[in-house]
Amino acid sequence: MKASIITIGDEILIGQIVDTNSGFIAKSLDRIGVEIHEMISISDNKQHILSTFEKLQDEVDLVIITGGLGPTKDDITKKTFCDYFDDELIQNDQVLKHVTQIIEGFYKRKITQLNIDQALVPSKCTVLHNQVGTAPGMWMKKGNTVFISLPGVPFEMKYLVENEIIPKIVIEYQRPYIIHKTVLTYGIGESLLAETIENWENNLPDFIKLAYLPSPGRVRLRLSARGNDKEFLEKSISKNVTSLSKILGNSIVGFEDDETLEIVIGRLLTQQNKTIATAESCTGGKIAQILTSVSGASNYFKGSVVSYATEAKIAILGISEDSIKKHSVVSAEVVKEMAINVQKMMKTDYAIATTGNAGPSKGDSEAEVGTVFIALATPNEVIIEEFNFGQPRDKVIDRAAIKSLEMLRKEILKNV
Repeated sequence: MKASIITIGDEILIGQIVDTNSGFIAKSLDRIGVEIHEMISISDNKQHILSTFEKLQDEVDLVIITGGLGPTKDDITKKTFCDYFDDELIQNDQVLKHVTQIIEGFYKRKITQLNIDQALVPSKCTVLHNQVGTAPGMWMKKGNTVFISLPGVPFEMKYLVENEIIPKIVIEYQRPYIIHKTVLTYGIGESLLAETIENWENNLPDFIKLAYLPSPGRVRLRLSARGNDKEFLEKSISKNVTSLSKILGNSIVGFEDDETLEIVIGRLLTQQNKTIATAESCTGGKIAQILTSVSGASNYFKGSVVSYATEAKIAILGISEDSIKKHSVVSAEVVKEMAINVQKMMKTDYAIATTGNAGPSKGDSEAEVGTVFIALATPNEVIIEEFNFGQPRDKVIDRAAIKSLEMLRKEILKNV
């Protein structure tokens, strides 16, 4: 079963808002074995919408459209549906009752004609009840293709997908199983990773596909299996992941999208009852932000000093002016002092410090742009590493933050 996802709205095409609906719908369909054929965004233009429908007619089994169901004149999806299906809008009493309850019961104001018009739906459609909003979903079939229209408001769209669409598809369609397993690797680049696992990859069975998903400092390996025997697929994926783990060892930090490096670190610190603080210069608080993105981070993260300027390093962290003058602010000596001093200040077991030239200019140091020093203070020693992450600036900051966390994870694992 194949599906196409369409988002309607000029605000998406001009970059005014980011389309998050398509990703949610794609994941939801993938979980029940529906293959995503394409995801596209189109303008609020009647002819554009109609031509897109015609193109997808009988090419895919399912077309899901979000957007254009509001009460204003620029929302034209319902009328366009009527044109495409040679239909007319009629008032749905159940929808009108629901809209009235929301407007007059919840918002405490008199219902207007615009609100009443929300209850207009094509006469031939199956209405998908929107319990959390005023715009109902619509399910219509033409030829071999089902067209589903959903509101563009994310929480309304999500409600309808989870409570109306997915259950209906599961009941009405036979689908294969699609099993995914995502392996998270850190500290090894995409090309080197590909070379390392080349033989393993070449020996994957035909029904398992491998995708490389690189980002600064990490590469996700997604294994996808498709077939009719769910148990067989799961066992095959598990077997190949086990053999992959033997090849990559500690380069693998977790599995699935929610098992990120920061989650792994948080779990390890919690298990060992250890704490961490950061002193950041060139990373500007990025490491602290990543660590605190995890629920429960207050159990192990004690705080951060973002000493971006040289003066702040001296005044807040107590870095020696002599060290800065002698070695420069971007140096092993200064980053070591930063780590030790924030460790003492926050009374933590571990401390991370960064200083460098992220660019585009060199700032208070003559070190090459892209140069970053990272120090990790542990209960027993201070580990210092120097890197050159090149350019652009955002890449330097992201890679420095991830590399810092890799160093921390490596040291924590020594005590496991």
